[in-house]
Amino acid sequence: MNELMTTLGYSGSLIGYLVIDMVVAILLLTGIRYTMGMIGKVDTTDELATKDNFAYGISLAGGVAAMGIALSGAITGELAGSYQIEFIGMLAYGLAGLILIKAGRYIHDKFALPAFDKHELILNRNNAVGIVDAASVIATAIVVRAAIIWVDGISVKTFIALAAAWIVSQIMLVIITRVFEWKYAKNNGISFQTALINEHVALSIRYSGYLISTAMSVTAASYFLVFDMDALWVGLAQWVIISIVLMASLTILTTIAKYLVLWGINRREEVEDQQNIGIAIIEFATSFSIALLLMALMS
Repeated sequence: MNELMTTLGYSGSLIGYLVIDMVVAILLLTGIRYTMGMIGKVDTTDELATKDNFAYGISLAGGVAAMGIALSGAITGELAGSYQIEFIGMLAYGLAGLILIKAGRYIHDKFALPAFDKHELILNRNNAVGIVDAASVIATAIVVRAAIIWVDGISVKTFIALAAAWIVSQIMLVIITRVFEWKYAKNNGISFQTALINEHVALSIRYSGYLISTAMSVTAASYFLVFDMDALWVGLAQWVIISIVLMASLTILTTIAKYLVLWGINRREEVEDQQNIGIAIIEFATSFSIALLLMALMS
């Protein structure tokens, strides 16, 4: 009987934390739609239901998924010590995640892909740009989640550390974009961004795989580091160095895996010339799988 009462008491406590986390999460997930509409000066109901704008739906879905990923790093449950601390932590880190995801979207638009107006193209139903936009926020959220788990406590210093880790992630994502763009231009004679404007969906899927797997390798690098606010910049420098090593390892392993998985298929011709979405999705899945295995190995 005592064991039963203990179990019921533990379950009741767990349910309390679950309710707090889910209420905050659902409110913030809902907020993604309305903040996107407000910032973009768009009637989201009109775009999604009246115009049936798939590109906008893909972009919004990426934002919702990104918010969920970031929030998953803020959940601590009974480790928080009280319902009040859990609520404050979930809300504070959730709002910080929302801000960093929005800021990451801005950085990607202005520095990674500055050659076109992403918002206008999405409203004009450009699915390739919608896919890339969704992937960029998901990639940012993956690193934000890792940073939230990495930092300790709730203070001004921890949010400074969170912002610094976010800056590292944005630098890495811009670098991988520049490399991807250089390779594509070398093989095709036109820029990657021009291909996106021309609605090259297969290429956008391949690029999305690069973005998300890169973010996962940056996340894997955080497993080697212990958070120390007094040595924050040393820790971040180590994160950058380890991230570069893991990104290089990811590139080599992914190249080998794609070659073997798609043996006998000219991947460049299929994706870049023939816009073969099926091959692009297989490449995406291969990149994701290798990155996931790398994360598991490093954890």
